[in-house]
Amino acid sequence: MKRDVALILGDGIGPEVMGQASRIVTEAGAEVNWIEAQAGEGALLRCGSTLPQETVDIIEQTKVALKGPLTTPVGGGYRSVNIRLRQHFDLYANVRRTRTYEGVATKYDNIDIITVRENTEGLYCGIGSNPDEHTAMSTRLITEAAERRIITYAFELAGKMGKKKVTALHKANILKATDGLFLRCFEDISAEFPNIAHEDMIIDAACMKLVTDPENFEIIVTTNLFGDIVSDLCSGLVGGLGLTCGNNIGEAAAIFEAIHGTAPAMAGRNNANPSACINAGIEMLKYIGQEQCALRIENSLIKTLKEGKVRTKDLGGSASCSMFADEVIRNME
Repeated sequence: MKRDVALILGDGIGPEVMGQASRIVTEAGAEVNWIEAQAGEGALLRCGSTLPQETVDIIEQTKVALKGPLTTPVGGGYRSVNIRLRQHFDLYANVRRTRTYEGVATKYDNIDIITVRENTEGLYCGIGSNPDEHTAMSTRLITEAAERRIITYAFELAGKMGKKKVTALHKANILKATDGLFLRCFEDISAEFPNIAHEDMIIDAACMKLVTDPENFEIIVTTNLFGDIVSDLCSGLVGGLGLTCGNNIGEAAAIFEAIHGTAPAMAGRNNANPSACINAGIEMLKYIGQEQCALRIENSLIKTLKEGKVRTKDLGGSASCSMFADEVIRNME
């Protein structure tokens, strides 16, 4: 029986990269029934809302979605659709894996870093004000319950994946109240996992260390804004945002996505790299229990990147988005 999955194509290059990624999932023989839903700037033009209630209802029904990049319109009081979805469905864990692929030119050979980011609070919680026209304030909300939950998730993920160390990134030397609470939670919970090494590192020092010695990191756990920034840095180490996906995981639902933006200047040209969305599709299939199909696509993507016969422009080639997807499909056969 096919599993219903919400499909949000997104804005900008979203329909191109998501169209190819969903095609690959289908061609791989996945037992998936796509239910298309609207969100983002395109949804605002078509439906009058950046997040129509119908889309929320579809995800409530399917419990899982594959989502393209979305544009949040400037001005007008529009909140990020990504943040609204994460908070509405309590998708508390944002998991981003960055790893080196043979055939993709980088300075590093053996990187496999998973960033586990608290996904519902911090500076992205949406609490802010303008006391006067010259002043703006944003509140960084950190709660013990949320931090204990995300840190526990990181250690449990390390155990499942055979990772040996979890590193907490913080700024507790300056942000003593908020990151002090995060660090205390980390020290407490790490004691519950004696077989997994742990360390904490100040965020700015960690950014330098990630560039000079990225092999030192296995699983990173951190707060919302820091995790957003650091995971992009990690993507830059392995070939760019065109390769990296993000898993938004909650107790009752999950949304899988590329972490790159909509790249409106590239929209309609069919030259974006669909690999991040392909990886999102792979992670989605693993989540719904179709591991064999996920492995088939994953092995094909690895082979396509390794051979390098068909590469998109961001990886030094000239292939279009659809040509790259065609090659991934050929390598599955």
